[in-house]
Amino acid sequence: MTTEPTGRRFITASLIGYLFLVEITSGILQGYYIPLIPDLVRHLGIVDADFNWFEAAQLLVAALVVPVIAKLGDMWGHKRMLLITTVLTAAASWWLVFADDFVSFLLAWALQGFYVVWLPLEVALIFDRGRRTGRAASQTRRAAGLLVVALEAGAILGALAGGRVFAAFGDSVSPTLMIPAIAVTLVFFVVLVGVPESTPLPGRSLDIVGFSILALGLLLITSGLTFLRINGPGTWWVWALVAVGALVFVPFVRYERRQPDPAIDMRVLAQPAMWPVQLTAALIGISLLGAQAPLSTFAGTDPVNGYGLGLAASDISNLIGAYLVAMIVGAILFPLVSSWATPRVALLGGAFLVAIGYLLFLPFHDSAVQVVTNMVVAGLGSGALVGALPAAAAAAAPRGQTGIAAALTNTTKTIGGSFASAVFGVVLFAGASTVTATASSLFGYMLVWTICGTGALVAAVLLFFVPRLAFADPVAPDDAVPGGGAAESGLPSDQAR
Repeated sequence: MTTEPTGRRFITASLIGYLFLVEITSGILQGYYIPLIPDLVRHLGIVDADFNWFEAAQLLVAALVVPVIAKLGDMWGHKRMLLITTVLTAAASWWLVFADDFVSFLLAWALQGFYVVWLPLEVALIFDRGRRTGRAASQTRRAAGLLVVALEAGAILGALAGGRVFAAFGDSVSPTLMIPAIAVTLVFFVVLVGVPESTPLPGRSLDIVGFSILALGLLLITSGLTFLRINGPGTWWVWALVAVGALVFVPFVRYERRQPDPAIDMRVLAQPAMWPVQLTAALIGISLLGAQAPLSTFAGTDPVNGYGLGLAASDISNLIGAYLVAMIVGAILFPLVSSWATPRVALLGGAFLVAIGYLLFLPFHDSAVQVVTNMVVAGLGSGALVGALPAAAAAAAPRGQTGIAAALTNTTKTIGGSFASAVFGVVLFAGASTVTATASSLFGYMLVWTICGTGALVAAVLLFFVPRLAFADPVAPDDAVPGGGAAESGLPSDQAR
């Protein structure tokens, strides 16, 4: 009775170890290029504002491909899709090495966005392995926390390495860009050798029409938000794009309800343990993806404007580093709090921390100590939620839909971040200060912090609608039935029995 669970725990620990390396590489991709942006701008012969197109293109690719790839993982195996997306990301990373004009660099940068699906696929893989022990939910929470630690550690490593590698290569761009390409290439072999395949359900089909409608809606919304940031709120057709994109989801929902194997199961999405999680991901995406640039510019603003810290670039990097370290701590604490209380309580705590952190900026923003304190509080909550949300979605999904459920948290988070990025850009530009030409107004920053804090607060309220024992392990390990039974019912142990 003791050898089998021990073996299963060993397999899961081995799986997490290999995926830990994958997420370190994902973090490197997210952090490595940041200090190189000014040099990349000069290398391509473009202006600073043109670099926004790279970010917008990558977010667009991620929003479009993540749901499809995750569903294919549910159908054909999550390891297989992890390998395919690793190959695509490696190819795009090597393309960046040799791209020397705006268009080719833009295409390569956009295609590199396939790495965004790695975390949802990893969560689905871990949940599939944990299902055999009857502890899938708790194991996935712990593993997701460790993966977020790897992600943020990789981001810190990448940010520290990018500028230093560039200097070591004599300010040469091409050899500097080889480092992340080599890292992604090596990760392919890590996955190939060390990661076991999941067990997909047979008889599945890909809802091509449904995914096409979904892609059209996401394309219109994200494109509209991108052009809103670039063209400003006075451009009528920008709002038309967003409105038409939102209306596309009306026929999409009607069509999906009639499909035996839909792209997105609306009945699952409507469950009380699922829809608050997906909406929370969108609301947290506002601060997670949209607030970092405003925080950096606020910290660097000259106090002659009546606000700002006037920090140098190196000091701003230290501030961001404190935020990332707080995210690591939050990711570690989440599974501990979940086991001490309940997963729902831990999710609520994470959302409230994000809300408190950003709302604290309203009265406290006059010194570096105050700003760092606020960012640490928000970082603790953000770090907890980054891994917890896809893990919670996987736990709430029926068998065969864990990948798409986890991936949807990424898609909704991307939409929330795109919305925030567009709105924050407009708000800060519209409130430009009359003191210095490049500074925004304090009111604009206040509005940014209010939106971030209020969004997280609304997310916390939504999580109160989640059933009290949601995302808990279905049964105790000794009662798990390998072939099904209560362990497959998706109910907490007391309800399953």
